[in-house]
Amino acid sequence: EIALNILLASLTIIFVFAVATLQPLAIYSKMNNPGVPDSLALNADGVTGIVMVALLVCLIPTTIGALLSAIGIAGMDRLVQRNVLAMSGRAVEAAGDVNTLLLDKTGTITLGNRQASEFIPLSGVTPAALADAAQLSSLADETPEGRSIVVFAKEQYGLRARTPGELADATWIEFSATTRMSGVDIGEHRLRKGATSAVAEWVHAEGGTVPTELGGIVDGVSASGGTPLAVGEVRDGAPTVLGVVHLKDVVKHGMRERFDEMRRMGIRTVMITGDNPLTAKAIADEAGVDDFLAEATPEDKMALIKAEQAGGRLVAMTGDGTNDAPALAQADVGVAMNTGTSAAKEAGNMVDLDSDPTKLIEIVEIGKQLLITRGALTTFSIANDIAKYFAIIPALFVGVFPGLDLLNVMRL
Repeated sequence: EIALNILLASLTIIFVFAVATLQPLAIYSKMNNPGVPDSLALNADGVTGIVMVALLVCLIPTTIGALLSAIGIAGMDRLVQRNVLAMSGRAVEAAGDVNTLLLDKTGTITLGNRQASEFIPLSGVTPAALADAAQLSSLADETPEGRSIVVFAKEQYGLRARTPGELADATWIEFSATTRMSGVDIGEHRLRKGATSAVAEWVHAEGGTVPTELGGIVDGVSASGGTPLAVGEVRDGAPTVLGVVHLKDVVKHGMRERFDEMRRMGIRTVMITGDNPLTAKAIADEAGVDDFLAEATPEDKMALIKAEQAGGRLVAMTGDGTNDAPALAQADVGVAMNTGTSAAKEAGNMVDLDSDPTKLIEIVEIGKQLLITRGALTTFSIANDIAKYFAIIPALFVGVFPGLDLLNVMRL
Protein backbone atom coordinates (compact mmCIF):
# COMPACT_ATOMS: atom_id res chain seq x y z
CA GLU A 1 0.00 0.00 0.00
CA ILE A 2 2.86 2.39 0.75
CA ALA A 3 4.44 1.65 -2.63
CA LEU A 4 1.10 2.23 -4.36
CA ASN A 5 0.60 5.56 -2.60
CA ILE A 6 4.10 6.65 -3.64
CA LEU A 7 3.33 5.70 -7.25
CA LEU A 8 0.02 7.59 -7.24
CA ALA A 9 1.65 10.65 -5.68
CA SER A 10 4.44 10.58 -8.27
CA LEU A 11 1.98 10.36 -11.16
CA THR A 12 -0.07 13.19 -9.68
CA ILE A 13 3.02 15.42 -9.49
CA ILE A 14 3.90 14.59 -13.10
CA PHE A 15 0.40 15.43 -14.32
CA VAL A 16 0.30 18.66 -12.27
CA PHE A 17 3.58 19.70 -13.89
CA ALA A 18 2.23 18.78 -17.34
CA VAL A 19 -0.93 20.85 -16.85
CA ALA A 20 1.03 23.79 -15.41
CA THR A 21 3.11 23.99 -18.59
CA LEU A 22 0.04 24.37 -20.82
CA GLN A 23 -0.30 28.14 -20.41
CA PRO A 24 3.29 29.08 -21.37
CA LEU A 25 3.09 26.51 -24.16
CA ALA A 26 -0.11 28.14 -25.43
CA ILE A 27 1.50 31.60 -25.39
CA TYR A 28 4.56 30.27 -27.21
CA SER A 29 2.49 28.49 -29.86
CA LYS A 30 0.42 31.63 -30.59
CA MET A 31 3.53 33.82 -30.86
CA ASN A 32 5.18 31.45 -33.31
CA ASN A 33 2.05 30.91 -35.35
CA PRO A 34 0.36 34.34 -35.58
CA GLY A 35 -1.54 33.34 -38.71
CA VAL A 36 -3.46 30.56 -37.02
CA PRO A 37 -7.07 31.58 -36.26
CA ASP A 38 -7.94 31.94 -32.58
CA SER A 39 -10.53 29.23 -33.02
CA LEU A 40 -7.72 26.74 -33.69
CA ALA A 41 -5.02 28.12 -31.40
CA LEU A 42 -4.72 27.89 -27.66
CA ASN A 43 -3.81 31.41 -26.61
CA ALA A 44 -2.97 32.58 -23.13
CA ASP A 45 -6.55 33.60 -22.43
CA GLY A 46 -7.86 30.20 -23.53
CA VAL A 47 -5.97 28.26 -20.86
CA THR A 48 -7.83 29.61 -17.86
CA GLY A 49 -7.69 28.28 -14.31
CA ILE A 50 -10.97 26.44 -14.87
CA VAL A 51 -9.57 24.72 -17.97
CA MET A 52 -6.40 23.71 -16.12
CA VAL A 53 -8.28 22.33 -13.11
CA ALA A 54 -10.69 20.43 -15.36
CA LEU A 55 -7.79 18.91 -17.27
CA LEU A 56 -5.97 17.99 -14.06
CA VAL A 57 -9.06 16.24 -12.69
CA CYS A 58 -9.27 14.23 -15.92
CA LEU A 59 -5.65 13.18 -15.70
CA ILE A 60 -4.79 12.48 -12.05
CA PRO A 61 -5.16 8.79 -11.02
CA THR A 62 -8.17 9.06 -8.73
CA THR A 63 -9.87 5.78 -9.61
CA ILE A 64 -7.58 3.36 -7.80
CA GLY A 65 -7.36 5.62 -4.74
CA ALA A 66 -11.14 5.45 -4.36
CA LEU A 67 -11.12 1.68 -4.84
CA LEU A 68 -8.55 0.89 -2.12
CA SER A 69 -11.12 0.96 0.69
CA ALA A 70 -13.58 -1.10 -1.35
CA ILE A 71 -10.90 -3.72 -2.05
CA GLY A 72 -10.09 -3.95 1.67
CA ILE A 73 -13.77 -4.36 2.58
CA ALA A 74 -14.14 -7.07 -0.07
CA GLY A 75 -11.22 -8.96 1.49
CA MET A 76 -12.77 -8.70 4.96
CA ASP A 77 -16.05 -10.02 3.53
CA ARG A 78 -14.28 -13.05 2.05
CA LEU A 79 -12.82 -13.84 5.45
CA VAL A 80 -16.19 -13.44 7.17
CA GLN A 81 -17.56 -16.10 4.81
CA ARG A 82 -14.91 -18.42 6.29
CA ASN A 83 -15.75 -17.42 9.88
CA VAL A 84 -12.70 -15.19 10.32
CA LEU A 85 -13.12 -11.65 11.65
CA ALA A 86 -10.50 -9.17 10.43
CA MET A 87 -10.06 -5.94 12.38
CA SER A 88 -9.19 -3.99 9.23
CA GLY A 89 -8.69 -4.33 5.50
CA ARG A 90 -5.04 -3.51 6.06
CA ALA A 91 -4.61 -6.80 7.97
CA VAL A 92 -6.04 -8.76 5.02
CA GLU A 93 -3.71 -6.98 2.60
CA ALA A 94 -0.75 -7.68 4.89
CA ALA A 95 -1.62 -11.39 4.73
CA GLY A 96 -1.04 -11.28 0.98
CA ASP A 97 2.47 -9.93 1.49
CA VAL A 98 3.47 -12.47 4.16
CA ASN A 99 6.93 -13.98 3.68
CA THR A 100 7.13 -16.15 6.81
CA LEU A 101 4.41 -18.35 8.27
CA LEU A 102 4.76 -19.48 11.90
CA LEU A 103 2.60 -22.51 12.67
CA ASP A 104 2.13 -24.39 15.92
CA LYS A 105 2.77 -28.08 15.49
CA THR A 106 0.00 -29.42 17.69
CA GLY A 107 -3.44 -28.95 16.17
CA THR A 108 -2.16 -27.17 13.07
CA ILE A 109 0.34 -29.48 11.41
CA THR A 110 -0.62 -32.56 13.41
CA LEU A 111 -4.07 -33.74 14.49
CA GLY A 112 -3.38 -32.32 17.92
CA ASN A 113 -4.52 -35.33 19.91
CA ARG A 114 -1.21 -36.51 21.31
CA GLN A 115 -2.01 -39.50 23.47
CA ALA A 116 0.07 -41.47 25.92
CA SER A 117 0.94 -44.76 24.24
CA GLU A 118 3.72 -46.25 26.37
CA PHE A 119 5.50 -45.95 29.72
CA ILE A 120 9.24 -46.65 29.35
CA PRO A 121 10.88 -47.06 32.80
CA LEU A 122 14.60 -46.71 33.44
CA SER A 123 16.61 -49.55 34.97
CA GLY A 124 15.45 -50.43 38.46
CA VAL A 125 12.00 -48.86 38.02
CA THR A 126 8.89 -50.96 37.41
CA PRO A 127 6.37 -49.89 34.75
CA ALA A 128 3.65 -49.72 37.43
CA ALA A 129 5.75 -47.36 39.59
CA LEU A 130 6.40 -45.12 36.59
CA ALA A 131 2.70 -45.16 35.66
CA ASP A 132 1.69 -44.22 39.21
CA ALA A 133 4.19 -41.33 39.32
CA ALA A 134 3.17 -40.13 35.85
CA GLN A 135 -0.51 -40.19 36.78
CA LEU A 136 0.01 -38.31 40.05
CA SER A 137 2.14 -35.63 38.38
CA SER A 138 -0.51 -35.20 35.67
CA LEU A 139 -3.54 -34.66 37.91
CA ALA A 140 -3.03 -30.87 37.78
CA ASP A 141 -2.24 -30.91 34.05
CA GLU A 142 -5.43 -29.95 32.20
CA THR A 143 -3.87 -30.31 28.75
CA PRO A 144 -5.11 -33.17 26.51
CA GLU A 145 -1.74 -34.84 26.93
CA GLY A 146 -2.00 -34.71 30.71
CA ARG A 147 -5.53 -36.12 30.65
CA SER A 148 -4.42 -38.95 28.35
CA ILE A 149 -1.65 -39.97 30.77
CA VAL A 150 -4.16 -40.24 33.63
CA VAL A 151 -6.49 -42.39 31.51
CA PHE A 152 -3.68 -44.54 30.06
CA ALA A 153 -2.29 -45.33 33.52
CA LYS A 154 -5.77 -46.35 34.65
CA GLU A 155 -6.43 -48.56 31.62
CA GLN A 156 -3.02 -50.23 31.40
CA TYR A 157 -2.18 -50.68 35.08
CA GLY A 158 -5.55 -50.51 36.82
CA LEU A 159 -4.66 -47.31 38.67
CA ARG A 160 -7.72 -45.49 39.94
CA ALA A 161 -8.19 -42.05 38.37
CA ARG A 162 -7.62 -39.89 41.44
CA THR A 163 -8.54 -36.21 41.76
CA PRO A 164 -6.48 -33.37 43.28
CA GLY A 165 -9.10 -32.96 46.02
CA GLU A 166 -8.37 -36.42 47.43
CA LEU A 167 -4.86 -35.37 48.51
CA ALA A 168 -5.50 -32.59 51.01
CA ASP A 169 -1.84 -32.13 51.99
CA ALA A 170 -0.58 -31.96 48.40
CA THR A 171 0.73 -28.87 46.60
CA TRP A 172 -0.13 -29.03 42.91
CA ILE A 173 2.13 -27.63 40.21
CA GLU A 174 0.11 -26.77 37.11
CA PHE A 175 1.63 -27.06 33.66
CA SER A 176 2.80 -23.79 32.07
CA ALA A 177 4.53 -22.88 28.82
CA THR A 178 7.35 -21.31 30.82
CA THR A 179 8.28 -24.22 33.11
CA ARG A 180 7.08 -26.92 30.66
CA MET A 181 6.35 -29.17 33.65
CA SER A 182 3.52 -30.15 35.94
CA GLY A 183 3.70 -32.06 39.19
CA VAL A 184 2.82 -32.43 42.84
CA ASP A 185 4.57 -32.06 46.20
CA ILE A 186 3.30 -34.43 48.90
CA GLY A 187 5.37 -33.59 51.92
CA GLU A 188 8.98 -34.48 51.11
CA HIS A 189 7.88 -36.61 48.15
CA ARG A 190 7.94 -34.51 44.97
CA LEU A 191 7.07 -35.51 41.41
CA ARG A 192 7.53 -33.67 38.12
CA LYS A 193 6.49 -34.60 34.57
CA GLY A 194 7.25 -32.60 31.43
CA ALA A 195 9.76 -31.86 28.71
CA THR A 196 12.86 -33.99 29.18
CA SER A 197 15.20 -30.99 29.29
CA ALA A 198 13.02 -29.22 31.87
CA VAL A 199 12.81 -32.30 34.12
CA ALA A 200 16.57 -32.89 33.76
CA GLU A 201 17.26 -29.30 34.85
CA TRP A 202 14.91 -29.77 37.82
CA VAL A 203 16.71 -32.95 38.89
CA HIS A 204 20.09 -31.20 38.62
CA ALA A 205 18.77 -28.23 40.59
CA GLU A 206 17.66 -30.62 43.34
CA GLY A 207 21.19 -32.02 43.52
CA GLY A 208 20.63 -35.23 41.61
CA THR A 209 22.07 -36.70 38.43
CA VAL A 210 20.33 -37.79 35.24
CA PRO A 211 21.05 -41.39 34.15
CA THR A 212 22.78 -41.65 30.78
CA GLU A 213 20.21 -44.27 29.84
CA LEU A 214 17.60 -41.51 29.56
CA GLY A 215 19.26 -39.96 26.50
CA GLY A 216 19.00 -43.14 24.43
CA ILE A 217 15.31 -43.63 25.28
CA VAL A 218 14.49 -40.00 24.48
CA ASP A 219 16.35 -40.16 21.16
CA GLY A 220 14.53 -43.35 20.19
CA VAL A 221 11.09 -41.89 20.91
CA SER A 222 11.98 -38.64 19.16
CA ALA A 223 13.38 -40.33 16.07
CA SER A 224 10.07 -42.18 15.65
CA GLY A 225 8.21 -38.85 15.58
CA GLY A 226 6.84 -39.26 19.08
CA THR A 227 7.08 -36.82 21.97
CA PRO A 228 9.00 -38.00 25.06
CA LEU A 229 8.02 -36.67 28.47
CA ALA A 230 10.29 -37.41 31.40
CA VAL A 231 9.05 -38.19 34.91
CA GLY A 232 11.27 -37.10 37.79
CA GLU A 233 11.03 -37.78 41.51
CA VAL A 234 12.53 -36.64 44.79
CA ARG A 235 12.01 -39.25 47.52
CA ASP A 236 13.86 -39.28 50.82
CA GLY A 237 16.02 -36.44 49.52
CA ALA A 238 17.25 -38.40 46.49
CA PRO A 239 16.34 -36.81 43.12
CA THR A 240 16.18 -39.10 40.08
CA VAL A 241 14.43 -39.74 36.78
CA LEU A 242 11.98 -42.64 36.74
CA GLY A 243 11.37 -42.97 33.02
CA VAL A 244 9.70 -41.62 29.90
CA VAL A 245 6.11 -41.28 28.71
CA HIS A 246 5.77 -41.78 24.95
CA LEU A 247 3.17 -39.47 23.33
CA LYS A 248 2.06 -40.11 19.76
CA ASP A 249 0.61 -37.66 17.24
CA VAL A 250 -0.13 -37.85 13.50
CA VAL A 251 0.56 -35.31 10.74
CA LYS A 252 -2.64 -34.17 9.04
CA HIS A 253 -3.33 -35.54 5.58
CA GLY A 254 -2.35 -33.21 2.73
CA MET A 255 -0.13 -30.90 4.79
CA ARG A 256 2.98 -31.58 2.67
CA GLU A 257 1.11 -30.55 -0.49
CA ARG A 258 -0.08 -27.34 1.15
CA PHE A 259 3.42 -26.47 2.30
CA ASP A 260 4.76 -27.17 -1.19
CA GLU A 261 2.20 -24.68 -2.51
CA MET A 262 3.31 -22.12 0.10
CA ARG A 263 6.90 -22.61 -1.02
CA ARG A 264 5.95 -21.98 -4.65
CA MET A 265 4.28 -18.76 -3.51
CA GLY A 266 7.56 -17.67 -1.93
CA ILE A 267 6.41 -18.18 1.66
CA ARG A 268 8.76 -19.73 4.23
CA THR A 269 7.02 -22.00 6.74
CA VAL A 270 8.33 -22.48 10.29
CA MET A 271 6.91 -25.04 12.72
CA ILE A 272 6.80 -23.96 16.38
CA THR A 273 6.79 -26.70 19.00
CA GLY A 274 7.71 -27.38 22.59
CA ASP A 275 9.13 -30.78 21.60
CA ASN A 276 12.83 -31.52 21.64
CA PRO A 277 14.85 -30.98 18.42
CA LEU A 278 14.82 -34.66 17.38
CA THR A 279 11.03 -34.95 17.56
CA ALA A 280 10.62 -31.56 15.90
CA LYS A 281 12.92 -32.57 13.04
CA ALA A 282 11.07 -35.85 12.48
CA ILE A 283 7.69 -34.09 12.29
CA ALA A 284 9.10 -31.24 10.18
CA ASP A 285 10.57 -33.67 7.66
CA GLU A 286 7.33 -35.61 7.44
CA ALA A 287 5.17 -32.49 7.04
CA GLY A 288 7.56 -30.73 4.65
CA VAL A 289 8.00 -27.41 6.47
CA ASP A 290 11.05 -25.28 5.70
CA ASP A 291 12.28 -24.87 9.27
CA PHE A 292 11.31 -25.50 12.89
CA LEU A 293 11.80 -23.98 16.33
CA ALA A 294 12.05 -26.68 19.01
CA GLU A 295 11.53 -26.35 22.78
CA ALA A 296 9.99 -22.97 22.07
CA THR A 297 8.98 -20.57 24.82
CA PRO A 298 6.93 -17.37 24.36
CA GLU A 299 10.19 -15.42 24.46
CA ASP A 300 11.62 -17.60 21.68
CA LYS A 301 8.57 -16.89 19.50
CA MET A 302 8.96 -13.16 20.01
CA ALA A 303 12.68 -13.30 19.22
CA LEU A 304 12.02 -15.27 16.02
CA ILE A 305 9.37 -12.80 14.83
CA LYS A 306 11.64 -9.82 15.47
CA ALA A 307 14.53 -11.53 13.67
CA GLU A 308 12.35 -12.19 10.62
CA GLN A 309 11.04 -8.63 10.59
CA ALA A 310 14.55 -7.24 10.94
CA GLY A 311 15.34 -9.03 7.68
CA GLY A 312 12.53 -7.16 5.92
CA ARG A 313 10.01 -10.02 5.99
CA LEU A 314 6.34 -9.95 7.00
CA VAL A 315 5.32 -12.57 9.57
CA ALA A 316 1.99 -14.31 10.24
CA MET A 317 1.23 -16.55 13.21
CA THR A 318 -1.62 -18.06 15.23
CA GLY A 319 -2.09 -18.23 18.98
CA ASP A 320 -4.69 -18.69 21.70
CA GLY A 321 -3.01 -18.22 25.06
CA THR A 322 -2.13 -15.21 27.14
CA ASN A 323 1.54 -16.09 26.66
CA ASP A 324 0.99 -15.80 22.88
CA ALA A 325 -0.33 -12.23 23.14
CA PRO A 326 3.04 -10.42 22.82
CA ALA A 327 3.98 -12.45 19.73
CA LEU A 328 0.51 -11.96 18.19
CA ALA A 329 0.82 -8.21 18.69
CA GLN A 330 4.32 -8.18 17.20
CA ALA A 331 3.41 -10.25 14.12
CA ASP A 332 2.21 -8.45 11.00
CA VAL A 333 -0.73 -10.86 10.81
CA GLY A 334 -1.81 -12.31 14.16
CA VAL A 335 -4.74 -14.75 14.08
CA ALA A 336 -6.20 -15.45 17.52
CA MET A 337 -8.47 -18.41 18.20
CA ASN A 338 -12.02 -17.67 19.37
CA THR A 339 -11.57 -20.19 22.18
CA GLY A 340 -8.43 -18.36 23.30
CA THR A 341 -8.00 -15.82 26.06
CA SER A 342 -9.18 -12.22 25.84
CA ALA A 343 -5.57 -11.06 25.84
CA ALA A 344 -4.79 -13.12 22.73
CA LYS A 345 -7.89 -11.87 20.88
CA GLU A 346 -7.10 -8.27 21.75
CA ALA A 347 -3.48 -8.64 20.62
CA GLY A 348 -4.23 -10.22 17.22
CA ASN A 349 -5.66 -8.40 14.23
CA MET A 350 -7.87 -11.35 13.23
CA VAL A 351 -10.06 -13.80 15.17
CA ASP A 352 -10.94 -17.26 13.85
CA LEU A 353 -14.45 -18.09 15.09
CA ASP A 354 -13.91 -21.80 14.34
CA SER A 355 -10.63 -21.87 16.32
CA ASP A 356 -8.95 -23.76 13.47
CA PRO A 357 -5.23 -22.87 13.28
CA THR A 358 -4.97 -24.22 9.72
CA LYS A 359 -7.15 -21.29 8.60
CA LEU A 360 -3.95 -19.22 8.58
CA ILE A 361 -2.99 -20.83 5.28
CA GLU A 362 -6.39 -19.92 3.77
CA ILE A 363 -6.05 -16.36 5.07
CA VAL A 364 -2.72 -15.98 3.27
CA GLU A 365 -4.27 -17.34 0.06
CA ILE A 366 -7.13 -14.82 0.28
CA GLY A 367 -4.62 -12.04 0.88
CA LYS A 368 -2.72 -13.12 -2.25
CA GLN A 369 -5.96 -13.03 -4.27
CA LEU A 370 -6.62 -9.54 -2.95
CA LEU A 371 -3.18 -8.36 -4.04
CA ILE A 372 -3.70 -9.79 -7.54
CA THR A 373 -7.05 -7.98 -7.81
CA ARG A 374 -5.57 -4.71 -6.61
CA GLY A 375 -2.62 -5.05 -8.99
CA ALA A 376 -4.93 -5.60 -11.95
CA LEU A 377 -7.07 -2.59 -11.05
CA THR A 378 -3.98 -0.43 -10.49
CA THR A 379 -2.54 -1.37 -13.89
CA PHE A 380 -5.84 -0.60 -15.61
CA SER A 381 -6.28 2.72 -13.79
CA ILE A 382 -2.76 3.98 -14.54
CA ALA A 383 -2.94 2.87 -18.18
CA ASN A 384 -6.29 4.64 -18.49
CA ASP A 385 -4.92 7.89 -17.03
CA ILE A 386 -1.86 7.87 -19.30
CA ALA A 387 -4.10 7.15 -22.30
CA LYS A 388 -6.24 10.17 -21.40
CA TYR A 389 -3.12 12.34 -21.31
CA PHE A 390 -2.05 11.28 -24.81
CA ALA A 391 -5.61 11.72 -26.08
CA ILE A 392 -6.33 15.21 -24.70
CA ILE A 393 -2.99 17.03 -25.17
CA PRO A 394 -2.68 16.32 -28.95
CA ALA A 395 -6.28 17.46 -29.44
CA LEU A 396 -5.54 20.77 -27.71
CA PHE A 397 -2.58 21.66 -29.94
CA VAL A 398 -3.40 19.94 -33.23
CA GLY A 399 -4.51 23.25 -34.75
CA VAL A 400 -1.13 24.84 -34.06
CA PHE A 401 1.03 21.81 -34.63
CA PRO A 402 -0.59 19.69 -37.37
CA GLY A 403 1.94 16.92 -36.82
CA LEU A 404 0.19 16.08 -33.53
CA ASP A 405 -2.79 14.88 -35.55
CA LEU A 406 -1.09 11.48 -35.74
CA LEU A 407 -1.46 11.16 -31.96
CA ASN A 408 -5.09 12.29 -31.97
CA VAL A 409 -6.32 8.73 -32.35
CA MET A 410 -9.72 9.53 -30.83
CA ARG A 411 -10.29 12.45 -33.27
CA LEU A 412 -11.29 14.84 -30.53
